[in-house]
Amino acid sequence: MKKHGIGSYEELIKRSTQDIDWFWKACIEDLGVEWIKPYTKLYDSSKGFAWTKWFVGGELNIIQNCLDRHALNRGEATALIWEADDGETKTFSYSKLNLEIKRLGNALLGSGIKKGDAVGIYLPMIPEVVVSLLACFKIGAVAVPVFSGFGPEALKVRLMDSEAKVLITADGAYRRGKMISIKPNADQAIQDLKIKTQLVVKRTGQEVAWKEGRDLWWHDVLPYHSPSCGTYPLDSEHPCMVLYTSGTTGKPKGCVHTQAGALAQIAKELKYAFDVKPNDKFFWFTDMGWMMGPWEVIGVLFQGATLFIYEGAPDYPEPDRVWKMVEKHQLTHLGISPTAIRLLKKSSDDWVNKHEMKSLRILGSTGEPWDPESYNWFFEKVGKKRCPIINISGGTELVGCLLSPYPITDLKPCTLRGPGLGMDIDVFNEEGKSVRGEVGFLVCKKPFPSMTRGFLKDRERYLETYFSKWLNVWNHGDWAYVDGDGFWFLQGRADDTIKIAGKRVGPAEVESALNGHPAVAESAAIGVPHDIKGESLVCFVVLKDPQKASDAFREELKNVVIQVLGKTLAPEKIEFVPALPKTRSAKIVRGAIRKKYLGQPLGDTTSIENPETLDNLKIH
Repeated sequence: MKKHGIGSYEELIKRSTQDIDWFWKACIEDLGVEWIKPYTKLYDSSKGFAWTKWFVGGELNIIQNCLDRHALNRGEATALIWEADDGETKTFSYSKLNLEIKRLGNALLGSGIKKGDAVGIYLPMIPEVVVSLLACFKIGAVAVPVFSGFGPEALKVRLMDSEAKVLITADGAYRRGKMISIKPNADQAIQDLKIKTQLVVKRTGQEVAWKEGRDLWWHDVLPYHSPSCGTYPLDSEHPCMVLYTSGTTGKPKGCVHTQAGALAQIAKELKYAFDVKPNDKFFWFTDMGWMMGPWEVIGVLFQGATLFIYEGAPDYPEPDRVWKMVEKHQLTHLGISPTAIRLLKKSSDDWVNKHEMKSLRILGSTGEPWDPESYNWFFEKVGKKRCPIINISGGTELVGCLLSPYPITDLKPCTLRGPGLGMDIDVFNEEGKSVRGEVGFLVCKKPFPSMTRGFLKDRERYLETYFSKWLNVWNHGDWAYVDGDGFWFLQGRADDTIKIAGKRVGPAEVESALNGHPAVAESAAIGVPHDIKGESLVCFVVLKDPQKASDAFREELKNVVIQVLGKTLAPEKIEFVPALPKTRSAKIVRGAIRKKYLGQPLGDTTSIENPETLDNLKIH
C-alpha cells in the first residue's frame, strides 16, 4: 500500500478489483515470483472469461519458487514438520526435502512418466504425501491427490478420469490409535486400470497383497535413484494438478490448475491474507485430497516458512490434541473448520484454557459458514482475543479465495470482510443486479489466474456450472450478504437453500440460531417437501448432554429459531442425534442427511468419514 500510495483497506480493494491488470502485475513483482522466461502478456480473454489464459508466453516451475531457491540459500531452515497419530515426529530441512523430491522425480521418470502425464496420490497425511505432490510439479507431471479415506470406487473414478499412469499409496495409516488399511482399496481400484507402477509407502507394516512387476516399495526404490534431478521449465498454462471436488452425488468434477495460475493466487493469499514470514510455522487441519492441502504446501513453502502436517484426529487421544501441538511445535498459524471447532468446544473449556498458545499469531478458517458462538469461542479461547480470524472462502475450482479478510482490517463475528485482492466479487439478485443489505448470489465479474481451465473432459458441465446464469459472470453457487458497514457474510450454498412458503433461508442461518443455545453442540438443517408450504424445515441437533433430550426441549429449541428468524421459519421437526455425518475436512453432509431422512438412495457416500451416523437418522 505504501509502495503504491494507497491509504486505506477500502481503497486497496477498490483499486485491485477495478484494475486487475495493474494489480496482478504489481502483485507478481512484489511477491518475487521467479520466471525462467518472463511472460509477454498478462492474460488473454479472447475466447471469453471462461477460457482466459494467464501470464501468456511465460515459463516457470512451482518448485523453483517453493523449494530450489530456499534449498540453495537457506537449506538448513526447517521446511516440514510431521506429527503422527501416536505423537511421533519427523522434521525435514529444505535441503533434505529437496533431496527426497529429486529422488522421487527420478523414480517417476524411470517408471515412464513424461511431462503432462498424471500421477495419482492416495496417501494419508505423512511426509511422503508432500514429497509426492512436489516431485510431480518438478518434472511437469500432473498431480492427482485423492483423499486417503475414499473407497475403491471413488479412487477408481478419479484415476480413470485423469488417466493416471502411476499410483503412489501406502500399506495403511493410523487414526485414533487404530491401524487402517489403504493398499487393499488401491489394489481394488486399479485392478482394471492401465497403471503399470504402484509405489507403496510402508507406514504401518501390515501384511498386504503384492503384485510383482507392478508394486514397488518406496523405501526400496528411492535410495537407488540419484539425488540430482533438474527442475523442468514449464509453460505458464502447463497443468500442475487436477483437484476433484467432493460431493456425494454425480460424477466428481476434475478441476485443472496451472503452474503459474495456482502459484500466483496461493502465494498472494499466504503472503497478504495470512502474513506468512520465513520464521513462521503454519498448520491447517486438512487432508491433501482437499484443496487446502496443496494450497498450504505451495503457499507456505513459497514464503520459505515451515509447514506442519498431522496424521490424526483433532480430539485424539484427548480433546486438547490440537492445542498441545500448537504449544509443542510453537505454531504461529492455525487453520481449522467451523465444524471442527464445534466438535472441540463440546468438551470442557478446561482443555483449551490450560494452553496459553503464545506462539499463535493468526487463526484461519474455511469450509462453511460460522455461527457467532463458535466463532467467538475460537477467537477468545484459542486466540486469547489477540489473533485475527482470517475466515476465507473460495473453492476447489479456484484453488484460492473469492472472499478474505486481511490482518489490517476490522472484523465482526463470522465475517469474511470483503473480496480477495484482485478478485472482482459482487452479490447479485435474481435479475443480475448488484445488491447490498439482502441475500444474493456470490459472483465474480472478471477473470483471475487460478480459475480452473474447465473440468477435465467435461467442457459443457463447466460452462453450465459457472457461466450459464449470466453472460461472462462466474456464479459461484453461494449465498452472500453485505451489511450496511460493507462487511461480507456467507449464508451457505444456494443449492442447499430451503424455501418455506416463498421465503428463502440458508441452513447456516437456522443452524446458527440453534447453535447459539448453550446446550447445543452442533446442528444441521434441511428442507423436506411439504404439501402446503412447498418445503418445511427439519433440524438435526447434537446435544452436549444427551440426557437433555425431551419433547419440552424440542419446543424450547423451536422457539429459539422463531425468535431469530420468525414464525414462518419455525422448524416442523427437531430430531436429536448423537452425531452428524461429515467429510474428513469436517463439512456436514446435508445432502446425505436429507436423502436418508426421505428414504432416498444415498448414492456415493465414500466422502463421508463417519457413514454410520446415517444409521441414527429416522426415515421420514
